[in-house]
Amino acid sequence: MASLKSDNFLMKFYSWLPIIILFISVLNEFDFNYLNLKFFSFNFPYILIFFFTLKEFKNFDYFLVFLAGLFNDTVIGLPLGISSMSYIIICISTSYFRNITIRPNPIKDWFYFLFIIALINSINYSILTLFFGFNLILMSYLVNIFFTFIFYIFFVSIFKLYLKGIND
Repeated sequence: MASLKSDNFLMKFYSWLPIIILFISVLNEFDFNYLNLKFFSFNFPYILIFFFTLKEFKNFDYFLVFLAGLFNDTVIGLPLGISSMSYIIICISTSYFRNITIRPNPIKDWFYFLFIIALINSINYSILTLFFGFNLILMSYLVNIFFTFIFYIFFVSIFKLYLKGIND
């Protein structure tokens, strides 16, 4: 019988942690309604996907990101493929940004992230209202963009600690 080294198993689990957290976040659909905060929402999967695609993390597979989008659509009740399209657009635009950037700059990354999430939310809003007849509130999208943009810096600092721990 083959024995598993606990360090090897823990290291593999630790290296797959971003994908695991992505699936947990899309399956959980955590909401702040019970806090009575009317205008507060942010999109954690966007932050997670943007950061780990930008850093070209080896275990962050685009197929798994696409699959997480399908799970997200199922949990939220959106037409299948809307979140997957959004997640893949983040992956494609971030890999393009990574390839054209000569010297990485956190402020440039942050504002590029703002551009990407604004683009994705406008595409989602347009598709859901024009093709599927959803009655959406534009203000909720703007609040989501704002808080996702603000929380990006906080989560990036946590993700950098994670990458530092995995590279040691």
